[in-house]
Amino acid sequence: MQVKKLGLIINPWAGVGGPAGLKGSDGAETVQQALAAGIEPQSHKRAAIALTALESFREQLEILCFAGNMGEDAAKALNFATRVVGQAESEPSTPADTEAAAQVIREAGADLIVFVGGDGTARNMVNALGDDFPVLGIPAGVKMHSACFAISPRAGGEVLRRLMAGQLVDLHEHEVRDIDEKSFREGRVSTRHYGELLVPEEGHFLQAVKNAGREVEELAVADIAADVVEELDPDTLYIVGPGSTTLAILDELGLAGTLLGVDLLRDGELVAADVSAPQIERALAAHDGPAKIILTAIGGQGHLIGRGNQQFSPQVLRAVGRDNLIVVATKTKVTELGGRPLLVDSGDPELDEQWSGFIRVITGYRDAILYPLSNGDL
Repeated sequence: MQVKKLGLIINPWAGVGGPAGLKGSDGAETVQQALAAGIEPQSHKRAAIALTALESFREQLEILCFAGNMGEDAAKALNFATRVVGQAESEPSTPADTEAAAQVIREAGADLIVFVGGDGTARNMVNALGDDFPVLGIPAGVKMHSACFAISPRAGGEVLRRLMAGQLVDLHEHEVRDIDEKSFREGRVSTRHYGELLVPEEGHFLQAVKNAGREVEELAVADIAADVVEELDPDTLYIVGPGSTTLAILDELGLAGTLLGVDLLRDGELVAADVSAPQIERALAAHDGPAKIILTAIGGQGHLIGRGNQQFSPQVLRAVGRDNLIVVATKTKVTELGGRPLLVDSGDPELDEQWSGFIRVITGYRDAILYPLSNGDL
């Protein structure tokens, strides 16, 4: 029996800045700030979700990785045969460690490298591997504009399962993009093309490149904002997610909201701006009344939860409830999905499955549609 060699690289701090409202996780200072706020890293949990799909292939699989939290811990926790081929030079690990891991794992004979992280980690793969070695990204970052990621950890696991089962899986080059976090924190979105990666893909399991820079449909957005504002209930705490469409709702009220953060609204007034997941959880606990979430989807990708808005932690989502979710999007944004569903990737597979189904989307003034919301499963 031929044993297949799967490379595994985990950025242990990927996404830790999201729930803290830090717009990213790049840099040791940002990581420490997020940890000090009580945020728990999620990348190992997301790696485990993907790897669980391979449990029936344990006898046919060897995982090549770096020591400790860069891959070894996750692989051994699931009882996979594991070969440690190196270790990080520093703690916490750095982008240089990620790139070194990719090069060493490739040289050790890996057939494919699975990396767990965000756009920054994808850039590391471009730097270390170029566009001629197969990789698959498991989404764990805050900002994931690149097309090399599965739409969720579970979807990534399904791609890997099909590969191990010998099913036909296409292999294509996909774009890697990244955003300048400093500009992002200042409210400016500017992505840059960094290169291509060779990625296995199957059906709808791989995400699209984030659609950025398109002209805003001002009239449609204004109609959506007018509709939502008319329906605001007194004594209700509204948790308003990031995006130009949701920001228009606050603009309609004459409030200075946050384009790329999460704001709290009650009785027509801004209660707090650019809040973190723990701050939202505390606000919900202190609020004696109903609460609702207002969200819009990422253009092109269709992610509603889990991309750029990790402040909506599973705890927050469960506390508010699916019935209290208000989704807003222009018909153009929905049409550009080409029939693909809106996506939920909260980090809690059980919640993602529970929230899947058809959901009401406000698309204009007194205008709404029903549209599928999916966790990425078939």
